[in-house]
Amino acid sequence: MPAAKLALEDGTVFTGENFGAVGEISGEVVFNTSMTGYQEILTDPSYRGQIITMTYPLIGNYGVNPEDVESSGLKLSGFIVRELSRRRSNFRSSAALEDYLAEAGVIGMSGIDTRALVKHIRTAGAMTGVLSTTDLDDASLVAKAKASPGLVGRDLVSEVIPEKSYNWDEKLSPWSNVATTIEKPPASGTQPHVVAIDYGMKWNIPRHLADLNCRVTVVPGTATSAEVLALEPDGVFLSNGPGDPRPLDYAIRTIQELLGKKPIFGICLGQQLLGLASGMEIYKLKFGHRGANQPVMNKQSGCVEITSQNHGFALDAKTMPDDVEVTHVNLNDDTVSGIRHKTHAAFGVQYHPEASAGPHDSRYLFEQFYQSMLVG
Repeated sequence: MPAAKLALEDGTVFTGENFGAVGEISGEVVFNTSMTGYQEILTDPSYRGQIITMTYPLIGNYGVNPEDVESSGLKLSGFIVRELSRRRSNFRSSAALEDYLAEAGVIGMSGIDTRALVKHIRTAGAMTGVLSTTDLDDASLVAKAKASPGLVGRDLVSEVIPEKSYNWDEKLSPWSNVATTIEKPPASGTQPHVVAIDYGMKWNIPRHLADLNCRVTVVPGTATSAEVLALEPDGVFLSNGPGDPRPLDYAIRTIQELLGKKPIFGICLGQQLLGLASGMEIYKLKFGHRGANQPVMNKQSGCVEITSQNHGFALDAKTMPDDVEVTHVNLNDDTVSGIRHKTHAAFGVQYHPEASAGPHDSRYLFEQFYQSMLVG
C-alpha cells in the first residue's frame, strides 16, 4: 500500500498506509467512538471540513451499500482507521469501503496507532491537520497544517445545503425496527405538514417524520421566515449541520422570526441555532462529542438515554434567558443536551434521536414534536 501521512498543527506527525483516494486535504482532526455505522458517519454532512478518526480498531468489515447513506454524498475531508478490513462480510454489501472512498474522492489512511492519536486530541484538543499521499515531508506538512483554516467563524452550512426545496416521502427502512407509540394519522393529505430547514440534514430525520405520516417539505438552510411560512407548515424542523453556528446570521434571523408562530424542533446544529435565536451564547468544546454511546439525562423524566452525537460546539448554560430551560444534560461533562422555550412551542436536543447509526432511546422526541403540532 502507498504511504500516507497526517500532520497536526502542533507538529505531531503520523505515518500510515493510504486507501481510497490519493491527494492532499486539510481539516479539523476529530474522533468518533462508534463501533458500527461508518457509512452513516461518512455520509453525514455535519462532518464537512473534518478528518474523522475511528476509535474502533477494525473498520470496513461489512462493506457499504446504497441503502445506508445519510446524504447525497460524502462531505468529510478524510478518514483514518487503525485497520482496514480486507474482507467484507454482509449480505447487504455491494462494495468495499476503500472503493467507496476512492469513487467519492476521499482520502483514507490506515495502519496508525489511532489510540495514540485520540489520546493526543483528548489532551491537546481537536486541531487542524493535513492528510497527504503526495507530500510526505514532515516539516512541509506541519507548515501547511498551521496555515490551514480552522472551523471557527466559517460558514460550512452553505457548502452542504440543497440548491432548492423538495418534498420528502421516504419512510424508515424495515431494518430500523422502530415502533411508534402514537396513533398515526391516515396519509390522506390532511396530516401535519412539516417544513424541514436543511442545514446539512441526515436523511433518517425526514424518514422518521414521514414514518409518522407527516407531509415533509425540505427547504435550504438559507430559507427566510417568509418563504417557510408561505408553505403553510404545521411545524418547523431545524436540522443538524456542520461547523460553527455563530456565523449563520441568516439562519438565526429566520428562527427568531418563526418563534411563536409555529412549533419548532431542532436537532444538533438546529438546537444551537435555536439557542442563539433565543439569546444564548455558544462556545467550542475541547474535542467535541462524536459517537453512538453518549449518556444523556432527561431532567423531566429522570431517565438516562444513550444517544448518538456529533458536534464540536455547545450552548452556554450560564447565558440562558429566563424564558428558556435546560431539559437534557450530557452526563459525561454536564454540557447542555436539550433546551425548551417556556413561552413558545420550541425545543431542541444536542444529539441525534433519528439514530442512524445508534440507539433508539430518543425516538419519543419525534412523537413529542408531532403532538406539539396537533395543539398548534
